[in-house]
Amino acid sequence: MAEPLYIGIDLGTSGARAIAMDGDGIVAGEAAFVMAGFGSNHRDPAVWKQVTDAALMGVLAQIDRENVVAICIDGTSGTMLPIDASGTPLAQGRMYNDACEDAALLDIIARHAPQESAAHGASSGLAKALIFQRDYAPYKVVHQADWLAGNLCGIYSSDDNNALKTGYDPVAGRWPDWMANTGLDMALLPVVHQPGTPVGRLQPAIAAEFDLPEAVQIVAGTTDGCASFLATGAEQVGDGVTALGTTLTLKILSDVPVFDPASGVYSHHILGKWLAGGASNTGGKVLAAYFTNEELVELSNCIDPTQDSGLDYYPLTKPGERFPVADPDRPPVMIPVPDDRARLAAGRTTLSGAASAIVI
Repeated sequence: MAEPLYIGIDLGTSGARAIAMDGDGIVAGEAAFVMAGFGSNHRDPAVWKQVTDAALMGVLAQIDRENVVAICIDGTSGTMLPIDASGTPLAQGRMYNDACEDAALLDIIARHAPQESAAHGASSGLAKALIFQRDYAPYKVVHQADWLAGNLCGIYSSDDNNALKTGYDPVAGRWPDWMANTGLDMALLPVVHQPGTPVGRLQPAIAAEFDLPEAVQIVAGTTDGCASFLATGAEQVGDGVTALGTTLTLKILSDVPVFDPASGVYSHHILGKWLAGGASNTGGKVLAAYFTNEELVELSNCIDPTQDSGLDYYPLTKPGERFPVADPDRPPVMIPVPDDRARLAAGRTTLSGAASAIVI
């Protein structure tokens, strides 16, 4: 009998990746596509779908499709979308780091949200949901991964990792009552499952499009940060993972939940434990704003990582930080700018990594 295969799809800020593996974790195929190849607007749901479909097709071309039994999708944490009853987007998405500029709305959240809630902050999912409710009268407000998975099975539900920053209480396992006091229509929120929970089977038309069995299960996903932690194989309390992509995340597995909104620290429920940590606005996006990929490769060969650059930067592309300090007005520190491009790259590269060292 053929070994069942499981497909995971990761949608990040700059692209999508897909991998197929068996129950023992043996990789059968993988594919990756850059989002820019499908459009310049990374907030456009059509671009999300196209790059995700391409990654799925890419991995399916390498395996026996009849052996696929389940598909799971992760997306960027806090990226949200308003949809109508058929799942059609009513607007472009608001990304994980898109800040709400309505001070009155943020004040309402601050007055009603418990201190330990991850819904605090200008870029919270709850702030986005309230904006969508006000501006578009949606049928539902869903997270990026919810929408992509819903396109496959027709059920636009969520998982408690993606729902965390929207206000979901992972300790109680429900949407808390205080959220209604912010003026949010609670009927807009999706049903929430634990990551990995079967949600529904492929819609027949989707199964035909990808030449997959209709019995393939779509299971509840997670956030890209949680997925990057799981991908390392870390599973013991005390295991920590720093991921430096477009932004920087730091997560440590704990046996108790830790919430400190002032520091941008929150906890996801995963593996029967708690994944504590946060995400900074510094990271690879800052480097991409000042250096081409070719430059970074060339300049990296000129950098001695054991030597201090002598530059005291806090590199951000715009004001605002989430972690290790939650400060929407925190300014970038990007001067002085030396003539030596290698030294400049060293200063901005090492600081991106230093944000995690501060917390550790």
